[in-house]
Amino acid sequence: MKKKELTFIISIVVFALVLWGGMYLVRQGHYGSIRITVDGEEYGTYSLSKDQVISIGDTNICKIKNGEVKMIEADCPDHLCLKQKAVDSTGGTIVCLPNKVVIEGEKGSGSDETSPEFDTVV
Repeated sequence: MKKKELTFIISIVVFALVLWGGMYLVRQGHYGSIRITVDGEEYGTYSLSKDQVISIGDTNICKIKNGEVKMIEADCPDHLCLKQKAVDSTGGTIVCLPNKVVIEGEKGSGSDETSPEFDTVV
């Protein structure tokens, strides 16, 4: 390999590492929040930046850890809410129908929530 080729390859690798590191730093601290409603009434809004366990009435318990929320306990008969994927700063929803509990992820402060996102090709 020639010296110019080796220099070119090394510069590409360094550039890729800088981009990767920059994306990693941007994602750090970019937490959104969740909104919990029970029977249509707002129960509370919680930041995803603080790890905590939240008791939702006497029926459900959710856990915020590492910027994600997951339902960890429920007294409903089917426990489908426990099997739903975690909600993070990109959004999402966890629903416990028997207990009428809804956990909605709200996007982080850096996002533009006024413009809708479409997953279509024109």
